[in-house]
Amino acid sequence: MATAPTLKGLLGPETLHARIDEIKRRKGQAPWSEKIVVNDQIVGTIICQPPGHPTDRHYHLVDEWWFVVEGEIEWEIDGHAEPIKARAGDFVYAPANHFHHIRPTGSTPSIRLAITPPGEFHRH
Repeated sequence: MATAPTLKGLLGPETLHARIDEIKRRKGQAPWSEKIVVNDQIVGTIICQPPGHPTDRHYHLVDEWWFVVEGEIEWEIDGHAEPIKARAGDFVYAPANHFHHIRPTGSTPSIRLAITPPGEFHRH
């Protein structure tokens, strides 16, 4: 009986530490993404995008949240009148079933850590 392939993150029992500068050097120019942690509870994904990089308006059945590592990003989240303007060091939260649109802004690429449960995908 065949089993589904298991997604593997950069970190796990054999690799307990990583540096953002090393990931950036290995991945090269934006846009790119890298799964950092993948397990039964969470998926942590680093996402790097240049300013103005197109993204889609979508929602999830569960809460999603991010940590902005570098750069500037705007989030439009249903029910919130004004865009959330986040920069390096900020956390942003989108409640379940709320459409959101992410827009990298500023003059340099942005990097964010997205935290979602496994198997969750964009719904349009």
